[in-house]
Amino acid sequence: MNDSQQLFQPFELGALTIPTRIVMAPMTRTFSPGGVPNAKVVEYYRKRAAAGVGLIITEGTTVNHCASNGYPNVPRFYGEDALNGWKQVVDAVHGAGGTIMPQLWHVGNVRRLGTEPDGTVPGYGPMEKFKDSKKIVHGMTQSDIDEVVAAFAQAAKDAKEIGMDGVEIHGAHGYLIDQFFWEGSNQRTDNYGGSMANRGRFAVEIIQAVRAAVGPEFPIVFRFSQWKQQDYTARLAQNPDELKEFLQPLVDAGVDIFHCSTRRFWEPEFAGSELNLAGWTRKLTGKPTITVGSVGLDGSEFTSFMTNTTEIAQPASLDGLLSRFAAQEFDLVAVGRALLVDPDWAAKVRDGKQEDILPFSRSALGSLS
Repeated sequence: MNDSQQLFQPFELGALTIPTRIVMAPMTRTFSPGGVPNAKVVEYYRKRAAAGVGLIITEGTTVNHCASNGYPNVPRFYGEDALNGWKQVVDAVHGAGGTIMPQLWHVGNVRRLGTEPDGTVPGYGPMEKFKDSKKIVHGMTQSDIDEVVAAFAQAAKDAKEIGMDGVEIHGAHGYLIDQFFWEGSNQRTDNYGGSMANRGRFAVEIIQAVRAAVGPEFPIVFRFSQWKQQDYTARLAQNPDELKEFLQPLVDAGVDIFHCSTRRFWEPEFAGSELNLAGWTRKLTGKPTITVGSVGLDGSEFTSFMTNTTEIAQPASLDGLLSRFAAQEFDLVAVGRALLVDPDWAAKVRDGKQEDILPFSRSALGSLS
């Protein structure tokens, strides 16, 4: 069947059943003062689950490390107060019939001095950086690496204990894990730098520690991207062989699902094939994949909405997406801006009411709706 009802079939992974193939993509929302999800955050996620989103992947939520946060009012995933807030989110999403996973996040060298919770702490990254004789990035020692690995593991353990359905590890978009992947940001000469295998070691150790903390059945999603915030034309892997070399250690470490972040889901990843990044990842690893990238919207660049603009992204046909889904190019579909602006997006797609879907504009970023 080549229609939207394909997206409303369940997906099973071990003991986990996701009721529909629609995933809410993680999108940073700065509405958690003190890092604690509040009643507005609870309702924000509940409404989307109630409207037919099968899996909520939360906004990035920081692990318990002094330099993990890079922005004001983003939620954290440590401390009794924050975990109690997330427990309310979990219960609300489950009560609405959905499933939910936190995206565990460390921003790395993106952090700037002055950022909460302790403004004296600089960014942490693979390499030390100075500006005007002031250290703005602390180059991570082995002890620092071990602390961050342990923080991810503890967050995953806490996620399981409060009833989350799995965890997503944020390894994309130029944040800490991704900074280790790249030769440009990682010129270390120890076991964490040099070859692709060495540059991937930090991620592998995090995945292994998370797996040890949660056991063999708890789902681990890993989000990665070829592009970076700093360079949208960048590529970690130039061809399928390099992509296989990058992904296989992550599979061996314990990843269950890959969340393959692209700017436009319809763009081929490599010459000579129409497969997108999720399609290639599924083909090369045999693991389920989530596709993402301007689903349900026209080609308006999401980056343009990060500055003052009157641009509007209009709803777009899902025909191309559905054709790829029917061909089993990917297993799940993550929706970002379309779901951010319209909590009923999934229900409108399901019920054939696409004409009622709301367009996306910058004003949608100003509140939780």
